[in-house]
Amino acid sequence: MSTKRYRPDVDAPEWRGGYYPYDILKEGTIALLVVLVLTVTLALVFGSPDEKSITIKGWSTAAPVDFAQTAFGELDGTMTSAGYGAPYNTASTGQQLGPLQLAHWVGVRIPINSAQDFVLGPLASQPDLPALTSALTTYEQASSTQQAAWLAAYAKGEGAMNFQHGAITISAPGSGPLPIMIRDITAMARSGALDESLLSGNSFYTTNYTKTLLFLSDGGYLGQLAQHQHLLGTQWGMMNETGSYPGQAWLWLYTFWYQIPPFNTSSNGDVLVWGTMMLLSAILLFLPFIPGLRSVPRRLKIYRLIWREHYAQEM
Repeated sequence: MSTKRYRPDVDAPEWRGGYYPYDILKEGTIALLVVLVLTVTLALVFGSPDEKSITIKGWSTAAPVDFAQTAFGELDGTMTSAGYGAPYNTASTGQQLGPLQLAHWVGVRIPINSAQDFVLGPLASQPDLPALTSALTTYEQASSTQQAAWLAAYAKGEGAMNFQHGAITISAPGSGPLPIMIRDITAMARSGALDESLLSGNSFYTTNYTKTLLFLSDGGYLGQLAQHQHLLGTQWGMMNETGSYPGQAWLWLYTFWYQIPPFNTSSNGDVLVWGTMMLLSAILLFLPFIPGLRSVPRRLKIYRLIWREHYAQEM
């Protein structure tokens, strides 16, 4: 005879009640057919809410001034991507989880030089533009002090930048070759050539959109579209489709933390949310091994409510 002590929060007693027939294959087939019919019907009626892909050509066409200002910011090193830190550069330590510098540990795995990759490199690839070639040579051969002086002079007139007759115009005395460079990078973007330059680069494969996405996210155009489509973090955008259609509803718990302090006000919000979700996931994963917590369902007897018809028959 076994002398093992019965543990009510771990061990299950041997079932001594009645049994009922249940055809799991039949039930599963019916459920599959119902879901299939609903999926096909809803797809035919509503279609996909997805919008067309956003490109730099579309951005520079719809908002050329915003694009030109962003391109200047990339050259000036004042855009978000320039100071992001790992994995793109060493400009900052990145987000931290308490004393743990997680991003810094990862290191620079995808090196990005905003000025060179987004402006100077693409402009240098443009053929048969003598004025641009001369402007680029002048800028790149100048000292860092001279470049800084040109950038400061251009920044003074940036607020009055306009788009007239198909080109960016600005009054920025003392800015050297910058007006030509910003004008031509905008023209390159509007032609679609900049999309191709950022996408292909020196790689054989043309499926790496990292540079394109970083450039887009530095400007204001992408954020405006996201707000219009209810996709911002403050709009629970992670669990929405475009146009506020319901999307990944199972992500509500992840999105929830972005709506409350300190997550929605901290510069380390992303890693704090990640850390919180990892902790909650660990609790759920190890729930069967945590004394006290594992006994809650049995002590609350919720199972008797779920199987109330069965227990009523056993009374």
